[in-house]
Amino acid sequence: MGQTAGVSAIVWSAAVSLAAWLWLLLLQGWFWRTDVRLPPSRDPDVWPDVCVVVPARDEAAVLPASLPSLLTQDYPGRAEIFLVDDGSTDGTARLARELAERHAGLPLTVGSPGEPPAGWTGKLWAVRHGMTLAGAREPEYLLLTDADIAHAPDSLRRLVAAARTGGFDIVSQMARLRVESLWERLVVPAFVYFFAQLYPFRRIAGPGSRTAAAAGGCVLLRAEAAERARIPDAVRHAVIDDVAVARAVKRSGGRVWLGLADGVDSVRPYPRLADLWRMVSRSAYAQLRHNPALLAGTVAGLAVVYLVPPVAVAAGAVAGNLPCALLGAAAWLVMAGTYVPMLRYYQQPLWLAPLLPVTAFLYLLMTVDSAVQHRRGRGAAWKGRTYARPGAAAEEA
Repeated sequence: MGQTAGVSAIVWSAAVSLAAWLWLLLLQGWFWRTDVRLPPSRDPDVWPDVCVVVPARDEAAVLPASLPSLLTQDYPGRAEIFLVDDGSTDGTARLARELAERHAGLPLTVGSPGEPPAGWTGKLWAVRHGMTLAGAREPEYLLLTDADIAHAPDSLRRLVAAARTGGFDIVSQMARLRVESLWERLVVPAFVYFFAQLYPFRRIAGPGSRTAAAAGGCVLLRAEAAERARIPDAVRHAVIDDVAVARAVKRSGGRVWLGLADGVDSVRPYPRLADLWRMVSRSAYAQLRHNPALLAGTVAGLAVVYLVPPVAVAAGAVAGNLPCALLGAAAWLVMAGTYVPMLRYYQQPLWLAPLLPVTAFLYLLMTVDSAVQHRRGRGAAWKGRTYARPGAAAEEA
């Protein structure tokens, strides 16, 4: 009797999971599609001035693969780079100057913001310093890009043309992350897949949609929109700064576009599971607004949506319950099918698609660990600098 009741519960859970996947497939902004790339654009008659702001903390290992791609940008207008060295101990500033001398191209200024005051996350404090330096040039656009991001030679030109043509205040591209190690292949495509599920790219560009997000590695921001939205001061507490910036701009009346990148790549390696674990867990609980109820709901949701299908298939096979096995298989099939386009984008083997429940279980554990670390008072971290959450501040202030 108890075994029958258990299988029956799994049958109902599998039915709920299948219903959830059909809803995600058809009604969640086509999140699983990977064809949202830079929109069609035309070159402006006069190319606007652009300042590139690069926050950097202990980035000497990746700068040789990323900074030259900015220094050698093929941009018809005036552009200048401001690299903000946030207390590096590995010679980041010195190396940046050496690379600028070696690769003649866009002018480079290296600045240092000093220790961030209370209430500021380190990366945003560095961004603020860079934006202040850039303000003296009165640029029309700011390109906020991370120190590990390599850009194709025409990246800046294409971003500006897309922003001008579409009238966007933010044009952001989700940089293509590295997928070389076994763990990167298993975890990285799913990271972008889950992000798109939370923030469907097609909805972000909709003027009537409240969905807003950006990808911090590549954000072209109109300077006027940044001033109107009080960026970065208005989001100084944010751990997930790219999403917070996009929300602030959209709330102030700005237009935001986000899509997958062609020619914008992260060169930072994540060879071990521990490296990827830190990348996810440092901000996962912040994404849930440090709310235990949201954490519990997220864990339950991940379990029902991602873990129940394979469990139902196994339970149905063992118990000889065909409806249980079929419902689980159908949900699992839809799940894997929606993951295939992201695997193709990352040029990964399609046999990884049925393993998505395994990856989802890892993300569930990372999210719980993020909450545990927060409860222990370790807060969030950026490049080894840890911050406790201010009690009265919201992540998207």
